[in-house]
Amino acid sequence: MKKTIALIAHNSRKNDLLNWAKVNHHLLKDHQLIGTSNTSQLIREMLDLTITPFGHGPSGGDILLAAKILQGEVDKVIFFIDAETPHGHEHDIQTLIRTAVINNIPIALNRASADLIIQEQD
Repeated sequence: MKKTIALIAHNSRKNDLLNWAKVNHHLLKDHQLIGTSNTSQLIREMLDLTITPFGHGPSGGDILLAAKILQGEVDKVIFFIDAETPHGHEHDIQTLIRTAVINNIPIALNRASADLIIQEQD
């Protein structure tokens, strides 16, 4: 069954997400992909996957994704976070994570959890 999967990454983790997406290309191509603007552009250019951008993370993209979750438009979130660097939009990130948790949407914050989420067949 086709799912909507959000793919996002902090700048320092974009290469990690690209490498992960390359390994999982065969699984991702069968789903509807959305992502923040910079991440979407990289994935589209580097991996030739169709991905719809929805905004820049630090400029409200995390809040836009939370709204999409609330509207029932997202099935899974893969968010490679940089937990070692403070972010000016930390509250937005926490709102996104909290929204996913409250709405029972699987959210992966690292490669190990992303591997589990992408392999899940529901």
